[in-house]
Amino acid sequence: MADIDAKMRQELEAAAFRRLVAHLRASPQVQNIDLMNLSGFCRNCLANWYRDAANEKGVDLSKEASREIVYGMPYETWKEKHQKEASAEKLARFEEVRPPESRD
Repeated sequence: MADIDAKMRQELEAAAFRRLVAHLRASPQVQNIDLMNLSGFCRNCLANWYRDAANEKGVDLSKEASREIVYGMPYETWKEKHQKEASAEKLARFEEVRPPESRD
């Protein structure tokens, strides 16, 4: 493995994050429930992790603001434009894989 110092690692991770967010923004047909059911995370999880990281650094970032960073628009707008009705099967699978921290 190449010699990667901490600063370079952070820059590479940040670039990968930006590319992931750009890919998700360009792929609104990929539903969050499908992401969650297949991979165990979705856009909302990513926004929550972003908010958690900000809060750990003393940056007060709201749930809505972190979602807007990930979605590229307010979450409610994204839902209106792109979210489809989930089948009973998808909802049942979601309840099986849903992370404990999202059960509120």
